[in-house]
Amino acid sequence: MAAEKIECCEQEEVHEELVKIVNETMPEETELYDLAELFKVFGDSTRIRILFVLFEAEVCVCDLAQVLNMTQSAISHQLKILKQSKLVKNRREGKSIFYSLADDHVRSIIAQGREHIEE
Repeated sequence: MAAEKIECCEQEEVHEELVKIVNETMPEETELYDLAELFKVFGDSTRIRILFVLFEAEVCVCDLAQVLNMTQSAISHQLKILKQSKLVKNRREGKSIFYSLADDHVRSIIAQGREHIEE
């Protein structure tokens, strides 16, 4: 199977005005890095499954382990990553710790991703 050829300009011509506009509006490298790191978090199907559970309810690690048929240790590891990325938050109630979505942005990001893949 031959590799698909990427189409390129037939003649090199830089459109200075467009380049200027892009350079003026491009975010700082640190912001681009942070954004790329955020999207990496969504690159794991287990974390996506956890988020889908949290769309429905605030749950503890035991509940998540049961629903997703995984160990509490595996769930805790993924929750730590989600929490570091500020996608989930938690609260203590007695001996249990309950997790929930950090805010509605998480729901929007997933919804837009689903919309995109269904096109």
